[in-house]
Amino acid sequence: MSSTSLSIVAPAAGRRRDLSAGLLLGPASLLILVTLAAPLLLLFRYSLDRFDPTKLIIPAVTASNYLHFVTDSFYLGILRLTIEVAAGSTFLCLLFGAPIAYRLARTQSRAKSAMVLALILPLFMGATARTVGWMILFSHGGILNLGVGLFAPHARFDMMYTPTAVMIGILSFNLPYMVLMLQAVFERIDPFLEEAAWGLGAAPARAFWRVVFPLSLPGLAIATILCFILSMNAYATPVLLGGPRFHMMAPQVYIEFAANNDWPFAAVIAFILMATTILLAVVANRVIPAHYRAP
Repeated sequence: MSSTSLSIVAPAAGRRRDLSAGLLLGPASLLILVTLAAPLLLLFRYSLDRFDPTKLIIPAVTASNYLHFVTDSFYLGILRLTIEVAAGSTFLCLLFGAPIAYRLARTQSRAKSAMVLALILPLFMGATARTVGWMILFSHGGILNLGVGLFAPHARFDMMYTPTAVMIGILSFNLPYMVLMLQAVFERIDPFLEEAAWGLGAAPARAFWRVVFPLSLPGLAIATILCFILSMNAYATPVLLGGPRFHMMAPQVYIEFAANNDWPFAAVIAFILMATTILLAVVANRVIPAHYRAP
């Protein structure tokens, strides 16, 4: 076959592959459009309506609900607390998860599979059940309180309904995800680079910070942002460990929707939370890889 015939057949084969891929992706894309995009459009329409305590939803097209959120100190405080708790729990995930992930990535032990299984085993249990376990530990008269009472009978150890308890609960949920993501990042870094640094006289800690850490920065940044997104959208943990006076964005959506029957304002809170999540996802998927892409 001549080179001219090959040049004609190759684009035709490429078009057929593209057509086949489009036909395969078409049903899935349509399903996503119907089950995700349509409810979001309906939710956005609700956010522009007005709420009346007697008439409930009044059809309108107004931005008053959004203005109410950004001008009310109570709801701005909820957003600020949500960001603070998410940032604190994400920092703890990175602090504890990075060393575990690095050790898993570099270990040659036969027990590595068992270690990974032990890491993901808590994910087999629902978030609510795990949070109830933390409630047993943190509550007044709980295990930790009784343990402290053995050494200091008059001391009280009450962590329930505090931001610290919520951050620990979110940490226990997000830590396996952080470790698994960072393990994949560290495994892609050639260990011979560290050995070369050791051969040049660098201590193991210095080799890590000067060689491994810069190479892992894109993956570290993406894993951190994804854990921050999960923390921002936490629901069961803030409700159970934070108590009725601890307000974060996701539980507040339910309160406005179910308790106050204010569907338009609940939609506004949901969209503001979703906008923050989407913004961070865009940063994770576009800006960070582009910044660290090799020239």
